[in-house]
Amino acid sequence: MGMSVTISAAAEQDAEQIFRLQYLCFQSEAALYGNYRIDPLVQSLDSVRAEVASDCVIVARLGEEVVGSVRGRVIEDGSAAIGKLCVHPRLQGHGIGARLLRAAEAALAEDRGATSFRLFTGHRSEGNLRLYRKVGYQTVGTSEGADGVPMIVLEKPAGTYAATA
Repeated sequence: MGMSVTISAAAEQDAEQIFRLQYLCFQSEAALYGNYRIDPLVQSLDSVRAEVASDCVIVARLGEEVVGSVRGRVIEDGSAAIGKLCVHPRLQGHGIGARLLRAAEAALAEDRGATSFRLFTGHRSEGNLRLYRKVGYQTVGTSEGADGVPMIVLEKPAGTYAATA
């Protein structure tokens, strides 16, 4: 019998696995834009450790291996900025991303008082856009990432958590 993927809050000791997973997962995004300087690929391990310590960081585990993660934090206007959602390439397409989003949204709303959720994804990232729209996010604008990649801004109100994909 195979193991099930479990979703939980990240622990301090997960930072290095999250860091490595993020680097693996965002290679395809970098290739899509021809830009290997996107934030998830240049973020330092110390910065990931700091996020795990201060932000809402949720992980998906298969046994002891971290196979997915997402981060969020409540910002000044009460909305939660959600970012760096990633699932190991061998496990994509099985609903883990939607489960991670649901867990992050619940924690951010219930534990940190978020009133809405906001995330950004690259304008060519069709798979990401499909997932976000499927779980209730709507496009509200565009912006440009610090790395120069054109981004689509998506939001949804708190209380409309992600359904299973």
